[in-house]
Amino acid sequence: MKDRIRIRGMVTVRVLDKDGNIKRRAPGWFGRLFRVSGRPMLYHHHNIVTREGDAMIADALLVSPNKAKVTSSTGFIQVGTGWTGNSTKTNVRCNTPTGSMKALDSGYPALKAAWGSTGDTTLTYRATFAAGALNVSGINEACLLNGNAGGSNCLAYAQITPVVNVTTNDTLQIQWEITILGQ
Repeated sequence: MKDRIRIRGMVTVRVLDKDGNIKRRAPGWFGRLFRVSGRPMLYHHHNIVTREGDAMIADALLVSPNKAKVTSSTGFIQVGTGWTGNSTKTNVRCNTPTGSMKALDSGYPALKAAWGSTGDTTLTYRATFAAGALNVSGINEACLLNGNAGGSNCLAYAQITPVVNVTTNDTLQIQWEITILGQ
């Protein structure tokens, strides 16, 4: 008998307007011609659990872990504009960070479903960059960290595509899901 453990991740990025609705991209010429609204600014991306993240997961299984877990008091999400596609497994931060790191929202991390139900192997993390926190064009990377200090560890890293543009009136919400599967 052979058991394989896989870790998969998904990042959801939402850009919300001042009323809390999902913003829409400006329509292209075809959309303008037929008066079709632009696509919602709601994106789903795969991510990679980093080398540090693999070690953090193994460390968490120890009786006395050495590293801080990503918790409601230590978890942060950072965004940036410097995605390169090089060495993503070894990234320890965003390549070109922008704005300040954002602490996880209250109540996160959380299991996606109740214990014993489908989805109970998925951890969900979420941070919300409120209106005024960012005014950036070209956000194309994000990382999930176990702190906001220089020595903090990166659990996961993701490319955001298409790039996201956020004005001072917009709210950026990033939700991270990490699923652990034994097969």
